[in-house]
Amino acid sequence: MSRFGARMPLPVRTPFRFDFTVAALRRLAANAVDVVDDDGATLYRALEDESGTAVLAIRQTGADSIEVRATGRGARRRLPVAAAMLGTDVDLHEWYARSATIEWLRPLAVRLRGLKPPRYPSLWEAGAHAIVFAQISILAAAAIMRRLVELLADPVSAGGRIVYPFPGPQRWLAADESALRGAGLSHNKVAHIRSAATAFADGTLRESALESLSTPVAAEALQSVRGIGPWSAAVMLLRGLGRLDVFPLRDSGVARSVALVAGRGVDLDGALTALGPTRGMLYFHLLLGRLVLPNATGARPARSKRA
Repeated sequence: MSRFGARMPLPVRTPFRFDFTVAALRRLAANAVDVVDDDGATLYRALEDESGTAVLAIRQTGADSIEVRATGRGARRRLPVAAAMLGTDVDLHEWYARSATIEWLRPLAVRLRGLKPPRYPSLWEAGAHAIVFAQISILAAAAIMRRLVELLADPVSAGGRIVYPFPGPQRWLAADESALRGAGLSHNKVAHIRSAATAFADGTLRESALESLSTPVAAEALQSVRGIGPWSAAVMLLRGLGRLDVFPLRDSGVARSVALVAGRGVDLDGALTALGPTRGMLYFHLLLGRLVLPNATGARPARSKRA
C-alpha cells in the first residue's frame, strides 16, 4: 500500500462546494476512477504517467482552501492537476449574474452555489468518456466504463482505498476487440474509441496544441477524427479543456434534466443565449439537478457520495 506525503494547501476562489463539485466530477457511484470515502469528505484519484502512478487524496479544509496529499515523489507537481480537476481558480461571478436573469434556472443556481466546473485530468479521458457515454443512458454508460477501467487499468491501493488510474490510449489500442465488446462496447464504439486513441497516441490530437486554439477551431480539429462528432467535441472541450462557452447539445438527457428542474416548455435556446460564455455551467447544474437533487428547486442538497 502506498503512503501519502505531506499535506499541501491549495487556495480556492469562493464560493466553493467540494461535495457538489466532486459529485459533478464523478457523476455516479459506479465510478472506479474518482473514489470518495464513506462520508464524501475525501476524493481519491490515481494519476498515471511516464514516472509511474501516484494517488491524490483531496479534501476541503475551509471555505477558500483544499488540502492535497499525494503518493510518490514530486508530489507538488500534482497540484495543478488537482486545481484543474476541481476548478478551484475559476471565477464564476458572471455565471451567477447571468443565471439570475433566467427565472427557471435561478433557484437551481442558488441551490448549487459553490459548484465549480470539474475537468478530467486529460483531454484523452474526456474523449473516451464522451464516446462511451454517447447515445445511451448514463447508468448503462457508467457500468460499461467501470468494466472497461477494471479491464484495462491496474488498481492501486492508498489510504485504505482501491483506485484505478484511467487507462491511457495505448491500453485501449492493445486490448482485444472481443474484450472491449465483452465489457459492453458496440462494434462502432470500439472503432470510434480506437480511432480517437490512435489520434492521441500518434500526436494527431495534442492537448497542448488544442489549448491554444479558439473554441470553434479546437472543435473543428477534434471533429476531424473519426468517432468524434459535435456532441463529443463539445463534451471534450467542456470537461477536458474547461471551455465554459460550449454546451453539449443533442444530449439525450438534457430534455429530461430540464423537465426535472424546470418543467416542460422551457426555452433552452434562449437560456443558452442569455448565459453566453458561461453556458457550460448549465451542463453541470443540469447534471446535478438530475442526479443529486431529485426535486431541484426544493430538495436538500445531497452529499457527493450519493452521486
